[in-house]
Amino acid sequence: MTRPDPAQPADPDRRTRASGALLFVLLCAMGVGPLFNYGVSVSSALIIDQLGISAGQLGLVVSVVFASAAISSIYLGRLADRMSARAQLVLIFAGTAVALVVGAFAAHYWVLLFAAVLAGPAQAISNPTTNRIIIRAVPPVRRAGWIGVKQSGVQASQLFSGLFFPAVSLWLGWTGAALGAALVALGLLAYGLAVVPTPRELAARAAREARSGPGPESTTPAAPGDARAEDPDGPSADRLPATVWIFASIALLSGFGMQATNVYLPLFSMEAVGFSLVLGGVATAVSGVIGVVSRIWWGRRMSAGVKASTLLLMISAGALSGVAAFLAAGLWHLPALIWAGAALHGVTVLGANVVINAGLMQVVAPERIGAASGINSMGMYSGFALGPLVMGALRDLTGDFSIGWLVIAVMYVGCFGMALFLRAHGRRPPRPRVTPA
Repeated sequence: MTRPDPAQPADPDRRTRASGALLFVLLCAMGVGPLFNYGVSVSSALIIDQLGISAGQLGLVVSVVFASAAISSIYLGRLADRMSARAQLVLIFAGTAVALVVGAFAAHYWVLLFAAVLAGPAQAISNPTTNRIIIRAVPPVRRAGWIGVKQSGVQASQLFSGLFFPAVSLWLGWTGAALGAALVALGLLAYGLAVVPTPRELAARAAREARSGPGPESTTPAAPGDARAEDPDGPSADRLPATVWIFASIALLSGFGMQATNVYLPLFSMEAVGFSLVLGGVATAVSGVIGVVSRIWWGRRMSAGVKASTLLLMISAGALSGVAAFLAAGLWHLPALIWAGAALHGVTVLGANVVINAGLMQVVAPERIGAASGINSMGMYSGFALGPLVMGALRDLTGDFSIGWLVIAVMYVGCFGMALFLRAHGRRPPRPRVTPA
């Protein structure tokens, strides 16, 4: 009896063919979860009037989403290593649709909070699911590029929501807009299930390819610029390398500043330089559009062999420059610095997750990518939940955003330090492996 090649994961999901249709499904899987967040934010005036709540209470809804995602991330990441890709797509798309439907008919504030709790897990499993599909379906040399595209789905969702929710709300109100977004999610689910093969199809394909020998997607040794060179212990199916926790720490610190800026940039621009509500929203949209392009670019840098630590050092330094621009805009009332800060925000910190997720694939065995992605998601969503809460609290305590920007700067300094630690960690000699006698 022929023993299976240990370099080839037993899970037949790895046989899924890389295609443009599959890449579109992954992009949508990343973008559909935030539909609830963005819909609530864009429709804030309608929801506040409909439920009779304050702006602070509405902001808490978004924090509950991210807290729910952070709490469920580790469990869902481990679950992603055991569930089929199609079942995970159902959790993502149908879970988002359920949250939108519950939110659409929320007659009381607590119902909207309950919808936020439901929206969290759908976002938490999106990274483990998409990473798992990529590591099994895409050749190693193309993975970082695919990650750059699929991570840009979050910014694509931001753009879609900014156009869809206001337009439909003017016609059908918040309830109609939320129900319409739920239908979009279900339509994308149907398309995704049509693209991703069934388990029976995957098993048949795996049997055919097993008879013809290993394919070109076999595990490859670490290249000089590969993040595996930054983990002296290398990939292991038995445990998660320390690099996973370093990446999760960077995700938390960068996520703190990223989401605080996303939430409060419009209000800051209105208070600091007198932007209108529309122009403040445009500033956020500008960073989102730039973020779509930058995420693809950072992914290509990873594909070109640049070390993850090098890119994260560049991102951290650029993000600090963006915070400096916002601080200066507030001190000197210069609108041009708002645009500069928004551009730097989009170019730098919005691309951090691309580098982190691509780095994870280089240091984690395919069988554990879901668990590793879950840990990273826990860090990221914890930062997402804390950032807006701290920024808003400091704004209420001090009357402006200056202290909040300084706190964000400290977080980016922490990112820079963790990137240096990642680089130093990679220079350690590998620990000897003890094999049983």
